[in-house]
Amino acid sequence: MTAPLHDTTAEMEPTAPVDPAVAADAKKVEGRSLKQIAWRRLKQDRVALAGGLTIVFLVLVAIFAPVIVSLLGHPPTEFHQDQLEELTNLPKGDLGGVSGDFLFGVEPNTGRDIFSRVVYGARISLLVAVLAAVVAVVLGTLFGIIAGYFGGWVDSVISRAMDLLLSFPQLLFIISLVSVLPDDLLGLTGSGVRVAVLIGVIGFFGWPYVGRIVRGQTLSLREREYVEAARSLGGGRRHILFRELLPNLVAPITVYATLMIPTNILTEAALSFLGAGVRPPTASWGGMMRDALGMYEHDPMFMVFPGLAIFVTVLAFNLFGDGLRDALDPKGSR
Repeated sequence: MTAPLHDTTAEMEPTAPVDPAVAADAKKVEGRSLKQIAWRRLKQDRVALAGGLTIVFLVLVAIFAPVIVSLLGHPPTEFHQDQLEELTNLPKGDLGGVSGDFLFGVEPNTGRDIFSRVVYGARISLLVAVLAAVVAVVLGTLFGIIAGYFGGWVDSVISRAMDLLLSFPQLLFIISLVSVLPDDLLGLTGSGVRVAVLIGVIGFFGWPYVGRIVRGQTLSLREREYVEAARSLGGGRRHILFRELLPNLVAPITVYATLMIPTNILTEAALSFLGAGVRPPTASWGGMMRDALGMYEHDPMFMVFPGLAIFVTVLAFNLFGDGLRDALDPKGSR
């Protein structure tokens, strides 16, 4: 005779019911978008953040230049002969006349406030560099994506046009063009004419660099599955170009734009140094370097401050551009 089986169900303690929604939330893995991943990488790059903060500071200085000069300096075109020696026309005192009233000293021969001219020079450099980069990015993106997507004779024509512009002597062309410009053009006068010409010419000769990058990326992206899916669902060319391809080109375009701006700043400074930039007395970092060329032995600070402004600005954009490129790299570490 076998013993009866022991009923264990009666001894089991009742368990609380499990909510399916809670269990699903416990197993859910929080995803991150590409923007979140890029921002996390960028925050970890302190050098790039320092460059970005410097850029923000320079932009604010350029925007609020009149306010800054009214508080800490003097009008950039105002002469201060009382700050110069009578016989030599050199700044009084040491370090080029640096004092509490003139933070960076004064210019030899004219007595203009160097601090005010450096602050106002940021306006010219950033205005020309940023707007020229915008022109280059718009044209380069448009022609590059068209050449890469359509291919064939369209690609050949646009590619040969890019090769032609890349081989053209940009600097000599701008110098020749500026020398024959009228004083009044399309409602602009004086330095406004030259600023507009610099923006247009630098941007026009800069778009092939962006166009080559966009074309190469488009050649790769147009064979992806999502493009084929959009085409099979009846998506037109405009939809594929601007809804499917263009959003995936934002990252390389943004990175190259940040690296193009410092090149444009150096180009504008070089043209102003050669006398083909903005006209005096409009303040420009390159023009200040030209005026200081013959005064370096007598007043070295006249060259140091505009040169340092160019160096810091270009370095900040390069550091931020490198960090942004690493942050947007899809193959980088998470």
